[in-house]
Amino acid sequence: MAHLRSRRRLALAVPVVLSLTASLGFIPGVATAAAPQSAPAATAADGPNLAYVVNTKTDRRTIESVKKAISKAGGTVVTTYAKIGVIVVHSANPEFGPQIRTARGVQSAGATRTTPLTAAGTTDEGAADYLSAAEAAKVKAAATPESEPLEADQWDLRAIGADKAAKINPGSKKVTVAVIDTGVDDTHPDLAPNFSAKQSANCVGGVADTSEGAWRPYTAEDYHGTHVAGEIAAARNGIGVAGVAPGVKVSGIKVSDPDNGLFYPESVVCAFVFAADHGVEITNNSYYVDPWLYNCMNDPDQKAIVDAVNRAQQYATKKGTLHLASAGNSNHDLDSDAIVDDTSPDDSTPVTRTIDPHECFDVPTQLPGIVTVSATGVQNLKSYYSTYGKGVIDIAAPGGDRLYQIPDTPSKNGRILSTMPNNQYGFLQGTSMASPHAAGVAALLKSEHPWASPAQLQALLKAQADNPGCPDSYDQDGNGTQDANCEGGKRVNGFYGFGIVNALKAVK
Repeated sequence: MAHLRSRRRLALAVPVVLSLTASLGFIPGVATAAAPQSAPAATAADGPNLAYVVNTKTDRRTIESVKKAISKAGGTVVTTYAKIGVIVVHSANPEFGPQIRTARGVQSAGATRTTPLTAAGTTDEGAADYLSAAEAAKVKAAATPESEPLEADQWDLRAIGADKAAKINPGSKKVTVAVIDTGVDDTHPDLAPNFSAKQSANCVGGVADTSEGAWRPYTAEDYHGTHVAGEIAAARNGIGVAGVAPGVKVSGIKVSDPDNGLFYPESVVCAFVFAADHGVEITNNSYYVDPWLYNCMNDPDQKAIVDAVNRAQQYATKKGTLHLASAGNSNHDLDSDAIVDDTSPDDSTPVTRTIDPHECFDVPTQLPGIVTVSATGVQNLKSYYSTYGKGVIDIAAPGGDRLYQIPDTPSKNGRILSTMPNNQYGFLQGTSMASPHAAGVAALLKSEHPWASPAQLQALLKAQADNPGCPDSYDQDGNGTQDANCEGGKRVNGFYGFGIVNALKAVK
């Protein structure tokens, strides 16, 4: 499966990370215009058919000029997002990238994949563990009259006071959280009551398909988005589990490729723009944009990816949408001097490279203005797999830890229990699971403060968080070596940012 936040990687490092004052700033160097030149004649279309993003100014005259240059260079326009100056293109011209970058009006352009278009990236860690009928019966036996049948296994709700918060304010039906992911099974009985079909779509390929059911997962194995949706807004209806914000709406915007499950840039661009244009208040992004775990600004293709996705998410932010993203599951320090990336590109043959996370970014995680979320376990300690970094992590939330933080629940499973396709339930862990918990708390805050802007919501998220501070030791396996180094103080640090979200404080 692609790279869901439960996936093994995530987190794009922007030079100065997300402070409120700079939350809408552009990444240095992203939109540097090329010297005005006319596009050279197209080379014979004898190469692989690749997808590209071409980024330009937003005025109609420039966009039309660039479209002509695209055609001249052997490209075919798939769709144009004129409001943000992003054009999605297919071309079999092996020199299309270098040629179009010299065209007048083009600010950046590059291939969004390294393999041909034929015929995803998430952040969950490890395979799903489905709840069996026998296990479910055991959990239900421990249920209390006021809880959901399977809630006894939901240690994560109690860890952030979400069970108590629901009695005060379960969230407003006027608030929608869009799950940009592998699709959402809206027929699940715990999701159907809160699902917003009118704010859902299939954005694969860069063009939104809003036909009935287009947002649903391809198969039961594409469970990631359905699990995430349940963590956010599974209804308190006496059926199974409960979400952090069981009264808000949830929608699904599918972006995973049907052939390989990857989350390509043009699909994510489409998702951000669609969410903004359909009144979504919050998006959850438990993935990284393929095919690069880290996108380096000195590479023209990777720079164009950063530029295109950043334009889309900032467009949505300016229209009032707050974005949350998982930090990744590589236990990387995003504030370190160097990180070894041996997974990119993930759509062809990976090449080991050493990158500087201050110049090569995990997208969308490290884009300015996006809330970056690390994962914790039942002991409120950073999960062993969670990526971290001082100045990069904004907040933390329960993501699960099956190795070192085991809860005293009926199943004694340290992962997160939530909805799965075909009316099932299962456990997953990862920063993919942490981000939706934080998104649920953000939805509660938006319900309490309906006029809050994305920047104000981010400030509220940080203000209500509880920070445990850096642990005295983080030797999880007991071998005498620190497994990660936490830098910072009690107010803000590299493990938890401003702290672990608190749903009860959010509604009080």
